[in-house]
This record gives sequence, structure tokens and C-alpha cells, in this order.
Amino acid sequence: MSNYQEEYPARYYASYDHSASQPTPVTGWFDMGFYNSLDGFPPASELLPLTPEQWENRLPCGQGVQDGKIVPYTPPPPPLKAQATSALQAARQIVYNNYGIIGEPTPDNWVAYIKALMAIVNGTDTTSKTLPTAPSEPTA
Repeated sequence: MSNYQEEYPARYYASYDHSASQPTPVTGWFDMGFYNSLDGFPPASELLPLTPEQWENRLPCGQGVQDGKIVPYTPPPPPLKAQATSALQAARQIVYNNYGIIGEPTPDNWVAYIKALMAIVNGTDTTSKTLPTAPSEPTA
């Protein structure tokens, strides 16, 4: 067991990005008594000390730091452009698989949906705050 107490007064710590707005996700959990060498660890002043109870109740994900406390954390959604890019790829695949592959015309609602997504992706739609609603997928 290492002699961590000189550099790390607590045994257990959580790491997080101090420069990020809070709440910010926990990026690591450290049991300083576990390590034989403490070389390469951030200083204790850059870590959040935890009680043994907090250590026992930690989760592998879904926890963050806010105002020096461990809190539930849900990451924010990706930017709208990234969401639209993903939705556009999926929509193109659906249209091709259901219409293009058999030479059928694409229904107007799918054309309008794809055009709306393209406008978000290419930046011509600067007012939308959410993705357009996708048409129902065709049934076989």
C-alpha cells in the first residue's frame, strides 16, 4: 500500500475538467491507497476529495461535479447540426432501401424531411432549434 497521505489527504478522489461549465462529468475515480506510485497523478488540489461513503456509491457513468459535490449528470445533447447529420444519413438509407433500390419515386413527405435536414446541415436553416419530425417509416 502506498503512502499517499502526504500528498493526498483523502484516500478517494474524483477528477473532472475544472475549465468546463458545471455540472461537468466525472472523468476518473482514484483510490490513492491502491497505487504503488503516485507519479503522473494530478495534484490533490485539482481533484475532488470523496468520503468512503461517496466512494462506495460512485457509478461508472452518469455522475458529475457541481459546486464541489458529486451530482447526477446527463450530458447535453449534441449540437443540432450533428443531430441533423446523423438523421440525414439515416433518412437517406431509409429512402434508398424502400424506394431507390426498386426504382420507386420518393414520397413528398420524405423529400421535404431530407431537404429540411440538409438545410440544417449546410447552414441555410439558422432558425431551427430542433430537428424536423421524421415521416413514418414505410411498412413492408
